[in-house]
Amino acid sequence: MQLNLNKPICFFDLETTGINISKDRIVEISILKVYPNGKEESYTKLVNPTIPIPPEVTKVHGISDADVADASTFKEIAKEVHNIIKDSDLGGFNSNRFDIPLLAEEMLRAEVDFDMKNRVAVDVQTIYHKMEQRTLSAAYRFYCDKNLDDAHSAEADTRATFEVLKAQLSKYETLENDTKFLAEFSSRKKFADFAGFLIYNKEGEECFSFGKHKGKRVVDVMEQEPGYFGWLLNADFPLYTKKVLTAIKLKQFNNKLD
Repeated sequence: MQLNLNKPICFFDLETTGINISKDRIVEISILKVYPNGKEESYTKLVNPTIPIPPEVTKVHGISDADVADASTFKEIAKEVHNIIKDSDLGGFNSNRFDIPLLAEEMLRAEVDFDMKNRVAVDVQTIYHKMEQRTLSAAYRFYCDKNLDDAHSAEADTRATFEVLKAQLSKYETLENDTKFLAEFSSRKKFADFAGFLIYNKEGEECFSFGKHKGKRVVDVMEQEPGYFGWLLNADFPLYTKKVLTAIKLKQFNNKLD
């Protein structure tokens, strides 16, 4: 099964210091770039997170502080990573809820602009959960009849994710071999940001999904309570969420000038 691609797609996996999108950092990144002609390129690097890796996290992925002591920081490789993925759609396992939001944070922290405007994201885990309800190791065994011996190795997980998606396309006739379809199928709610603090309503307008303004349009809240925007920018929200809010605020300001 070849993926039917109209542009490259980068399957990627991150090993990190934890699961907090705002505070945790990447310790390993692996990318498998697949081109429309079937050509594949792989990229895997350890990353110095500049913060300690908790012992309980090292037990999961096997990467310790000593392993990354001499590795480059993400800021040092950010442009390199961006050059690999900038022309591509993205694919991963639980990537819509974790890997993409955390990658966006690291990119913005490194002052490399990152957004999803001209790309789609295929989350293989969501496809799997909609079809079978299991984990990556189980998915690999179920779809590919193989054991994932190096689970939580970024490179092994990335390769397994790519193989599972191809097997899913072979198994389910209802899945279209098209990245746009797969991205829509593997998405859950329509979020305006990656972390889910901002969602779209039926009219496609950004709304808050939390707190006292839950369900209200962002533009209405900014109009009626200007101080709330400042509080959001100074609070502990992901950088990408703040970027989206700033863009909405700027658009609102420009519309007033018109």
